[in-house]
Amino acid sequence: MANFWENKTLSELTQNEWEQVCDGCAKCCLHKLEDEDSGIIYGTNVVCQYLDTDTCHCGDYARRSVLVPECVTLNMSNLEQVYFMPATCGYRLLAEGKALPDWHPLISKNKDTVHSSGNSVRGKVISELEADDLMHHLTGEWD
Repeated sequence: MANFWENKTLSELTQNEWEQVCDGCAKCCLHKLEDEDSGIIYGTNVVCQYLDTDTCHCGDYARRSVLVPECVTLNMSNLEQVYFMPATCGYRLLAEGKALPDWHPLISKNKDTVHSSGNSVRGKVISELEADDLMHHLTGEWD
């Protein structure tokens, strides 16, 4: 059977297929800061308070955009916001016409490869509840 992500556009995916494109890295949960003058976006090592940093799952996924209004809840109607996603994001890669990496769960058939390959935030972040000024937690330009 053909891989659905190779034969459909993002807008043609079913809800179940859409959810499978997410690799579970939780990089989208990282706080980012934008330089008002240059428009450059900088990443931090600070994640949303609702993210479980061990599992890389949202503690209240269904209500995430209500609890955190600035949360970019990517869906088929706002794909133009894909640039806010990391360069390794499955949605961004597919929107840019690129292949999914070998560690992506759809390719590896294993949800843990995103973590074992070092492509998730697991073990690399702190919760916003632990952070002081975000400026002290910059990690560089957002890719």
